[in-house]
Amino acid sequence: MTLLLVVVIALAICFDFINGFHDAANSIATVVSTKVLSPLQAVLWAAAFNFLAYFVVKDHKVANTVAQTVFEHFITLHVILAGLVAAITWNLITWWFGIPSSSSHTLIGGFAGAGMTNALFMHENAFHAVNSGPIIKIVAFIFLAPVIGSIIGFAINATILHLCKNTRPSKAEVWFKRLQLISSGALSFAHGGNDAQKVMGIIYLALVAGKVIDNKAPMPEWIPLACYSAIAFGTMSGGWKIVKTMGSKITKVTPLEGFSAETAGAVTLFVTERFGIPVSTTHTLTGSIIGVGLTKRVSAVRWGITINLIWAWIITIPISALIAGLVFAIVRNM
Repeated sequence: MTLLLVVVIALAICFDFINGFHDAANSIATVVSTKVLSPLQAVLWAAAFNFLAYFVVKDHKVANTVAQTVFEHFITLHVILAGLVAAITWNLITWWFGIPSSSSHTLIGGFAGAGMTNALFMHENAFHAVNSGPIIKIVAFIFLAPVIGSIIGFAINATILHLCKNTRPSKAEVWFKRLQLISSGALSFAHGGNDAQKVMGIIYLALVAGKVIDNKAPMPEWIPLACYSAIAFGTMSGGWKIVKTMGSKITKVTPLEGFSAETAGAVTLFVTERFGIPVSTTHTLTGSIIGVGLTKRVSAVRWGITINLIWAWIITIPISALIAGLVFAIVRNM
């Protein structure tokens, strides 16, 4: 195993760790903002369910989709290295400013951007490097995932409000605080199962590019174990700036609403994982929180904050691709 391959695998696991603390807000923001759990309890709870997915999720369809975004002819260790450096860079920038952007899309954007730049250096059309099928599906779900999450969140919250309209508010709050433990655990489980797979696909490609395994070989078991462990440890470290944005800046969340949003997010992630679609946990939960907020009134959602988040989502893939292209141009002959 070459030094470059070792560096690439280390960076991939590092990205998964950063993904964990960057996206920790997704599964713990509402449960912390409603004071169901303390921040420390919440990250430990979420990390446990992140890792639990390792024992349950075995089909790795999302990993396969990520691995197919760039054609094999254009994949080298330098391409993967540049994509990872770009993804880590953008994740750290957005974390620093408290912007809940997508770790999934920055990884895919970085990988695609490095592959396209490699095609240019090979004197080929840059767009020939990317597989349009998976890319179109991924880009479509930048917009579809939050819309689906919003619709499900609205439906769940409206249904619960109707069913519990005669229940004493104090009694309902006690019950929904308990139910939030289940919904946040389910969301953390779905987050681990969806997001860890993305790096699994990248590490598998690195092993193929480094000629350690054949591209038809099954995925070595240490890859999912390392990825699920890294994302769980990352979640345990928290991401408090993004927790604040997700938990209170979009709309004020009650235990009932937190349960509805987390359940909607988990359902959306379970379904998309089943079909091998690498969607953003961040986008999905943001949409769910908006849907829950809309059950009160349109003005309950802070649309100024929401529009800023949408702009961050839109620019994530192109900026990550640009950074990756620049990094690849620098490192390609190393």
